[in-house]
Amino acid sequence: MKAIQVMFDTLNRNYLNAYETTDIITPNFDRLKNRSVRFDNFFAGSLPCMPARRDLQTGRYNFLHRSWGPMEPFDDSMPEILKSNGIYTHLVTDHKHYWRDGGATYHTRYSSYDLIRGQEGDNWKAKVDKQMEIEGLENLSEAVKKHKTSSISQDLVNREYMPTEEDHSLYRTVESGLEFLRDNKDADQWFLQIECFDPHEPFFVPKKYLEMYGIDEDEFNGWLLYSHNDFPTEKAETVKTYYKALLTMCDAYLGKVLDFMDEHNMWDDTLLIVNTDHGLLLGEHEWWGKNIMPVYNEVAQLPFFIWNPQLGVKDESRSQLAQNIDVPATVLDFFNLDIPEFMNGKSLRSVIESENEIHQGALFGTFGSNINLVDGDYIYMRGPAPGREHNLHEYTLMPMRMNRRFTADELKGAELDQSFAFTKGISTLKVNSTDFMGKMYQRFGHKLYNYKEDPKQEHAIDDVEKEFKMILKLKELMHENEAPQALYKYYGLDTIKSIEDLIEEHKEIHQVHGVESENLVFSSRAVKDGYFSILSALKEDQLVSVLKDNLKDISQSEAITDSHLRQWTMDNCDQDRQKYVLYQLNFSLRTY
Repeated sequence: MKAIQVMFDTLNRNYLNAYETTDIITPNFDRLKNRSVRFDNFFAGSLPCMPARRDLQTGRYNFLHRSWGPMEPFDDSMPEILKSNGIYTHLVTDHKHYWRDGGATYHTRYSSYDLIRGQEGDNWKAKVDKQMEIEGLENLSEAVKKHKTSSISQDLVNREYMPTEEDHSLYRTVESGLEFLRDNKDADQWFLQIECFDPHEPFFVPKKYLEMYGIDEDEFNGWLLYSHNDFPTEKAETVKTYYKALLTMCDAYLGKVLDFMDEHNMWDDTLLIVNTDHGLLLGEHEWWGKNIMPVYNEVAQLPFFIWNPQLGVKDESRSQLAQNIDVPATVLDFFNLDIPEFMNGKSLRSVIESENEIHQGALFGTFGSNINLVDGDYIYMRGPAPGREHNLHEYTLMPMRMNRRFTADELKGAELDQSFAFTKGISTLKVNSTDFMGKMYQRFGHKLYNYKEDPKQEHAIDDVEKEFKMILKLKELMHENEAPQALYKYYGLDTIKSIEDLIEEHKEIHQVHGVESENLVFSSRAVKDGYFSILSALKEDQLVSVLKDNLKDISQSEAITDSHLRQWTMDNCDQDRQKYVLYQLNFSLRTY
């Protein structure tokens, strides 16, 4: 038997005609839909990129115990299990994170691999004097601006070496996969993973595909800044069009794989999976990107297609709940291999052949952010509880971040921990988290949606009985997945033992006045966060004391509101600084 997994990064299912009627040219995804089983309630697990890939190799959630990091010594790796059982595994990918510190132990689990260079800000081509003046970064903090400038400037260098479509990373990645197929189509017992970074941003698109959407010259550098909605309408449409054009290019290269399978009659003995790690927000909910906002369904609810020649089911859909942690079990099952004890994902075989349910609920999220539960028709997003940051820890034997090692300061106070069965008797380091996103996610609070009746998640539900049932289910799934005990405290779940407890929590959250800081009273926690964002933007400027004095006067008679903060900024900051300060203020005030 043979298996092919074609993976596209950052694939928003609402942009595929196989799911939604759109103006986007995706004929090969339509063709795939007719040759496979489409899953309609398929969800991410851990987010974003490498956490999702740990889920896709191990069949376990990464985000309950760890942020972005490598595969761990105790992990069960699907491609490595295949390899150890005589099944050849090969990875071709242009996903740059596989050769950074936080992804360096993933690709080595395969029998062989081909890493295609040049995507995003990959440090590929050397150039000392780069273009470091990048427009559009004026509203960012200095740290974020420095990071973006470095990535974008390197990306612009890389693009100089990709002047034609044949030089483009997507072309080279799929061509490498097709080379494997040409060389090994007559062999047996292999697994091929063709993993494309596109349509992940930056949206670097050959002119041919832009012209399909009426764009005949470069109007956008392809980079999203991960922000609230600060694009003017015309610019927003341009950004979306670039994504559409890149998606059409992805569709064309998916077609090349389908063509090969047609030409060589591979449908008779070859498993085909087409999937993604997560989606993307392109202005929905007034957000752009991912990671810094609640994990709405545009990010979490994924396209997923599978053809299993052993079952022969095609041109059908399934509504049962499934997610990325089910992929490794499905592949192992196809090759008649045992599924490891600590692989919590389930094979999709029974869903396809008998429409069984394999999950009553599923978790998803980014480490330290909202923890999310999908259960039947509902999705519950629960934010971290304020003041509980000390309860967030990372458990690892591979102390790496995305592109660096843990610092000595981060490792101070680390201790050995043996709380989990899935580490197979091995102690891990328990490290106090320095996750900078946690406090941001506190602002969003808790949200409950009926996503079947409200698929765009525009109307949160206030139903304390249903929310309490979701909390009970959330705790149950956290227990099943060995969530650390301190994580229940981090999310304030330790105090919710009855509906009465939840009602009391609601009262505290909805209390408008009395949020105090520095002897100032704010109308809400969001406004207080806005105040601190202004202080951060002003740094040690003399305007800081002017702001504090002004707010003290206001606070003597009324609670400080967002209007007070905006008006003060307009009245006291010069034009150059005003734009930056207002951007940071508005960002902090976003609570949905």
